[in-house]
Amino acid sequence: MAKQTSFFPLLGFLVIGFLCFICLPAEAALKKYQFDVQVANVSRLCHAKPIVTVNGRFPGPTIYAREGDRVQINVTNFAQYNLSIHWHGLKQYRNGWADGPAYITQCPIQTGNSYVYDFNITGQRGTLWWHAHILWLRATVYGAIVIMPQQGTPFPFPQPDREEVLVLGEWWDADVEEVEKQGNALGIPPNMSDAHTINGKPGPLFPCSEKHTFAMEVKKGKTYLLRIVNAALNDELFFALANHTFTVVEIDAVYTKPFSTEAILIAPGQTTNVLVRANQVPGRYFMAARAFMDAPISVDNKTATAIFQYKGIPESVLPKLPSLPAQNDTDFALTYNSKLKSLNTPKYPANVPLNVDRHLLFTVGLGINPCPTCLNGTRLTASLNNITFSMPQTALLQAHYFNIKGVYTPDFPDKPPTQFNFTGAPLTANLRTNLGTRLNKIAFNSTIELVIQDTNLLSVESHPFHLHGYNFFVVGTGVGNFDPKKDPAKYNLIDPIERNTVGVPTGGWTAIRFRADNPGVWFFHCHLELHTGWGLKTAFLVEDGPGSDHNILPPPKDLPHC
Repeated sequence: MAKQTSFFPLLGFLVIGFLCFICLPAEAALKKYQFDVQVANVSRLCHAKPIVTVNGRFPGPTIYAREGDRVQINVTNFAQYNLSIHWHGLKQYRNGWADGPAYITQCPIQTGNSYVYDFNITGQRGTLWWHAHILWLRATVYGAIVIMPQQGTPFPFPQPDREEVLVLGEWWDADVEEVEKQGNALGIPPNMSDAHTINGKPGPLFPCSEKHTFAMEVKKGKTYLLRIVNAALNDELFFALANHTFTVVEIDAVYTKPFSTEAILIAPGQTTNVLVRANQVPGRYFMAARAFMDAPISVDNKTATAIFQYKGIPESVLPKLPSLPAQNDTDFALTYNSKLKSLNTPKYPANVPLNVDRHLLFTVGLGINPCPTCLNGTRLTASLNNITFSMPQTALLQAHYFNIKGVYTPDFPDKPPTQFNFTGAPLTANLRTNLGTRLNKIAFNSTIELVIQDTNLLSVESHPFHLHGYNFFVVGTGVGNFDPKKDPAKYNLIDPIERNTVGVPTGGWTAIRFRADNPGVWFFHCHLELHTGWGLKTAFLVEDGPGSDHNILPPPKDLPHC
């Protein structure tokens, strides 16, 4: 008699095999996007005008991916401007060719041409964003990047019932490129924006905005994750929701120790994720954004609003406005930033460099240069360590990789050439500002401490600085002059916040640390577009490391050339 095979052991093997299959990590996906840069007519504040958009949308499309995915974005330029796009906050390991700043890692994409940005998302999850990186085109060419954790990996905070992306911006009634050109020709700051926006819409506090108000419907008792991006060109912003409290859980795609706050402060280039629970009396509540400026400098002080609307509440109910901090509330700004800490768990450690190979001090200066054709015979300028950066005509990464001579010099100084009381009485004269394309050369895998010091040459002011290709740890900050003997003793080397864009306080300093383990040429600049245009920028040239796996990747075949 033939021996029968038992069904139950076979079933057991099938179950075990299935469980093993579903426990395996999901393979990385390839996400492809087509970005058509094109001019479209958009109506705001009672009139329409042509603006540069992506796929005819303002803001542009949100990119969705998971940690570990490969992303390919084919950018085709149908606009009259040559341009490039930067994927802000993505580290682009060894792959500066996909970073995007024009004349730094690539030449711009010319009208009628295309370029494929091809990159992997490794070791990052959270909210980032993308924007044009030439002239002032990022006034309208921007959008969010949402990177979900790997399949099966939960958030390290309560799972929200729903998510919403909120991109804060600015709007000019005039052609923003003409606004910039006029300011440059006159040697003075260009006209400030006419409105702030939330998801491209200014809200009902502005004329003709009934149709131009963003609203999100919520259900009582549910929890929502707001992914907030500041895409404004020149304004740090307070953001709040009437009668509701935020729990901050992530900034710049790095998880934080959760803390509660009535409002957040977010600088241009930064992202912040907050949880908010719909636990108030059902109604309509304004979300609002307004500028923060604690120096005697004019800004667009008008408030953008969007609506947090409970389900079933009619639109005839007037929304309640939140109580935002005062425009010059320095105490709130300093206190809020002091609460930001890295999560620092075994799964998400804060790997702060404890030993430093090189100490850098960069002073931030705003000054005046002679300009016979300008309005007052002078032109406003900006500098780091008394150097006003001159943009090259050949992309710096291409010049470095192909050893093209005469494009830059690798001699940007580690310290300012002139020592003075940086934040004392205003010094209205320049300290011999020099114009040059000078890079700071860094050895691969070395550890860097950079202190960014505000100065009072014309006026003190807050500056948000962005480093491409890296995250860094904000180990210290203070008001006044940095003291190299006393201030390092107060550093947080346990759980400092990790981010890619940091605000230097008005009349103060910020110390950051990072390990230079990403070879290439990486832009470092103030993310106030006004100051970047005036020369408040430089770049780090990080040398190749030992072995081919620590060298810059070869460039793609379709890399734009100048």
